[in-house]
Amino acid sequence: MRLKYYNDPIYGFISIPTPLISALIQEPVVQRLRRIHQMGLSYYVYTGATHSRFEHALGAMYLMSKTLDCLQQKGTLITDHEREAAQIAILLHDLGHGPFSHALEGIFSEGFSHEEISLSMMEKLNAQYEGKLETAIEMFKAVYHRPFFNQLIASQLDMDRLDYLKRDSFYSGVTEGNINSERIIAMLCVHNDVLMVEEKGIYSIEKFLLARRLMYWSVYLHKTSFAAEEVLKRIFKRAKYLISNSLEVELSPALHYFLSGAYSKDQVEQALNHFSFLDDIDVMSMIKSGVTHADFVFSTLCTSILDRKLPKIRVTQSPPSTKKIEEKMELFSQSKMFQSSDADYFIFDGQIENRGYNRQQSPIHVLDNKGAVRELSALTDDSNLAALTKPVTKYYFCYPK
Repeated sequence: MRLKYYNDPIYGFISIPTPLISALIQEPVVQRLRRIHQMGLSYYVYTGATHSRFEHALGAMYLMSKTLDCLQQKGTLITDHEREAAQIAILLHDLGHGPFSHALEGIFSEGFSHEEISLSMMEKLNAQYEGKLETAIEMFKAVYHRPFFNQLIASQLDMDRLDYLKRDSFYSGVTEGNINSERIIAMLCVHNDVLMVEEKGIYSIEKFLLARRLMYWSVYLHKTSFAAEEVLKRIFKRAKYLISNSLEVELSPALHYFLSGAYSKDQVEQALNHFSFLDDIDVMSMIKSGVTHADFVFSTLCTSILDRKLPKIRVTQSPPSTKKIEEKMELFSQSKMFQSSDADYFIFDGQIENRGYNRQQSPIHVLDNKGAVRELSALTDDSNLAALTKPVTKYYFCYPK
């Protein structure tokens, strides 16, 4: 099989290392990632943020290759089979994302995370390829006997985060998120089969954690795109309501399967087949046809997304007052176009939480010059890390303009 190169705007030419990986990239479930926006509806704010999950998957695989090269140069023994398995695991790690990525997490697969769906899809591919993905799956599941491989795939310092921060920063134009992935990779090492950072690299890791925190508040949780994604969720809520009341909604077969209640946890194979056909096109097609729907609530919500007529959103340090919510509810009840029971579709509140670094969840370990191992926060200025380890909660309140 002729191996290919992909010209990536971040890293330049990305070479596909093995025939097996080349064959996997051509699989429909992987090509489907081309039709899923990496950053959901963030392009409603950052107009360049229209890149796909497919680009991210290739970028993460490229960084995995560079990291394994670096670790081998430092004396870590990695077989050709392990190398290919690690690249496969990171290439396929996002197969379980539904349309618009995190925006609709759980809408189609209630009770399952996108990681669990990714694993199910990998196992299905493994059967198709006669067990050749077994080691990649063990690494993905964190049961492989060398833990550092899973840390490179899913941890607070993995190839997934290294790529999406640099890539999302590039496409959104938010320079605060730009990280030096080459420097970070050069500072990684393996000690007793555990991934660590050399002591001289701690400030590069601090900058990486800070960049991630800034990207969350500036981009991923930007109030306008957040409001758009909340409206998108309510479109699905209304669509389910209409279908349950025997009212017609124009849907693709895959979308109809999940919204009509046909989805069942017991029918994993059938659910995966339908899920593998879902992408952003299904959702936008439903929204476009929904603009002219007879149900005024559904058509209004669809128009809000299609024409970017989004609700007003206020993000504060404290919850909105009951009085403020009641005022908006009273104004809404005076509208002759809606029923009072429809208010939850247009007036809603909640909270947003973000933390840059979690010491309890896969902590980052540092190997000093004397061979001693310590957790990152034990070696850095407490003032620098305090803002990253402390959970920050903000409150949002959405209502019609």
